[in-house]
Amino acid sequence: MHDRIVFAPVAVSVGAGHKRVIASLSAMREFLTEFPPSRRRLSYGAAVKACEAARAGEISAESARDALITFAMTAGILSDQPIVSVKPVARGYSGFAA
Repeated sequence: MHDRIVFAPVAVSVGAGHKRVIASLSAMREFLTEFPPSRRRLSYGAAVKACEAARAGEISAESARDALITFAMTAGILSDQPIVSVKPVARGYSGFAA
């Protein structure tokens, strides 16, 4: 299985102004598993199948990502906010940025 395959991040809204960034097949699988059954649509099943197919190496991770985007759009949870890259900062002994 190819759980650790990384793809371009997809940001989804998870409520109360919070967003979740999904950038790997394992994160995608976890998100889809946790998604409330009452809010699942037809595109949810397609996203799950695509994720499992990508994990098995049958399709590309980018195809699974596309299925996730389609699902997020139809569910109304695709975040339109840009994804900010976070770079680790070297810290001194006091815990402040050096």
